[in-house]
Amino acid sequence: MIEDKRPQPGLRRELGIWSAASIVVGTVIGSGIFLVPQDMINAVGSPGLVFCVWIAGGLLSLFGALTYAELSAAMPEAGGEYVYLREAYGPFWGFLYGWTQMWVAKAGSVATLATAFFYYLANFRPELDGILFVVRLPIGPGGGPLEVRYGQLLAMSVILILAVINYLGVKFGGGVQLAVTVAKVGLIAAIIAIGLGGGQGSAANYASSIPVAGGVAGFFAALVGALWAYDGWNNVSMVSSEIRSPQRNLPIALIAGTALVIAIYLLTNLAYFYVLPASEVAQSNRVAADMMGRIFGSAGAGAVSIAAMVSIFAALNGSLLSGARVPYAMARDGLFFRPLARVHPEYGTPGVSILVLSAWSALLVLSGHFRQLYTYVVFASWIFYGMTAVSVLVLRRKRPDMRRPYKAAGYPWVPVLFVLGSLGVVFFTLRQSPREALMGLGLIFLGLPFYFHWRRRFSC
Repeated sequence: MIEDKRPQPGLRRELGIWSAASIVVGTVIGSGIFLVPQDMINAVGSPGLVFCVWIAGGLLSLFGALTYAELSAAMPEAGGEYVYLREAYGPFWGFLYGWTQMWVAKAGSVATLATAFFYYLANFRPELDGILFVVRLPIGPGGGPLEVRYGQLLAMSVILILAVINYLGVKFGGGVQLAVTVAKVGLIAAIIAIGLGGGQGSAANYASSIPVAGGVAGFFAALVGALWAYDGWNNVSMVSSEIRSPQRNLPIALIAGTALVIAIYLLTNLAYFYVLPASEVAQSNRVAADMMGRIFGSAGAGAVSIAAMVSIFAALNGSLLSGARVPYAMARDGLFFRPLARVHPEYGTPGVSILVLSAWSALLVLSGHFRQLYTYVVFASWIFYGMTAVSVLVLRRKRPDMRRPYKAAGYPWVPVLFVLGSLGVVFFTLRQSPREALMGLGLIFLGLPFYFHWRRRFSC
């Protein structure tokens, strides 16, 4: 068989600074800001401590962004952490990260977001929560029968529509990301302005509290919730090979985007607690809707559902746009199914990788198991985040000749503080949820036989 020696099409640098920043902001701000304040106040007890947790989580995320900025500017390749871990520790650790992203972390995140989208839409169309059919086999959540709802089919359709958008070109997908992110930030800004200026609140609410156990355990429980809401700031590094002037634009997008998210989260919580006391936030699983309902009634709650759907749509698009580049990078290195390394000759996108990730995410929506998978992998994901931060120190010693257009501000303390924060999250997760943590590791190490198979083939 004669091997085709013709040059293969590559990814195109068609994303500017605004599109890159919108991936950071649009992917981070999903459903978390509408959901986690309830869990946080129940963990720490007072709005003041909730703000402390948001600031701590924001600073930790900002330290991560500052650290990743050095890596992304030095190695502007598709794959993000996969590339950094591969260069610092070898292909084994890069593969484990990519395997986790493909089958569990990114796919589970996409499935979670798509399902949240249908839940909010069901506020307007309750029939979406109706059961379409039941598979009477023990394959559903908890080992029960699998119930398939109309809304799940809608969620799957949203994923597949976004897959087509991103298949048609990174510039097209990036343009959609920018437009939806601008709309999202505008809607959240309106919620903040209405909450703080609607005349229905009181500054006395900031001094309210509820009885909780609190302490260090409570603080870390709230911090895990905050970090879930901040998660996704690193996604822009996965599309490094498609960003124009990456040595300049990647650090700006990472740092400025993360800083903007911190400001939005703090202002949003200022509005929540201005209108609602701690006791009401603790009972509210839809705090933004309850706040707006206090001011405008049912119309205000409906407006929040629309804002949440726009927010989730942007996070979905950003997750698919960035996440598909990780299996593409693995396949390009011979460590994954080779068809996923193909770049569409006309659109310049990793089309097969986009379609496979989207299809798998859609199946997870249908299965109902995505939340369980995503919970399992939180523990291991923060191990990889910490290892990536350490790789800055490793590569400074291992590759002193590497060109570094941007060097992490506050080096080495900023990377070290981020690593310590990662260790804290890992320790707390292992202590509080040892079963889920260990099962997460088990899911990751299921990839070992595949790694050795592909490594052997690649070496031949």
